[in-house]
Amino acid sequence: MARARIIVSDVMTPRPITAAPWDTLATAHTRMEAGRFRSLPVVQMNRLVGVLSDRDVLPFLGQRAEIPVKEVMTHAVVMVAPQAPLDEAAQLMLRHKIGMLPVVRNDELVGIVTSTDILIAFVRLAAEMRNGEKS
Repeated sequence: MARARIIVSDVMTPRPITAAPWDTLATAHTRMEAGRFRSLPVVQMNRLVGVLSDRDVLPFLGQRAEIPVKEVMTHAVVMVAPQAPLDEAAQLMLRHKIGMLPVVRNDELVGIVTSTDILIAFVRLAAEMRNGEKS
């Protein structure tokens, strides 16, 4: 039985919450807490310029109101295309030990894919396979 290939755009979150490079860490951290996110893509004029993680913010506990995101964000971002196979995205995340990949098309952020998104896709696929065996 042939299965359709699952690609990143099938499971990604489109139009994610983001931060701007000039936002303060306090502003970005508030967005992260409100959405229960561990990281945020950082965009400028719809272009991905970095990623801010909770690990980036933590050391600046008492100074978050004064420090701009651009000073502590990760600039060298691992990213993926929307048409990439989902297993390639999972391999990137494992290799780089990250929990989120920005999804980029023509240098513009179009979504994010998280380890949770990949796990949900795996659970659905496993259930489909199990149900297919019963038929």
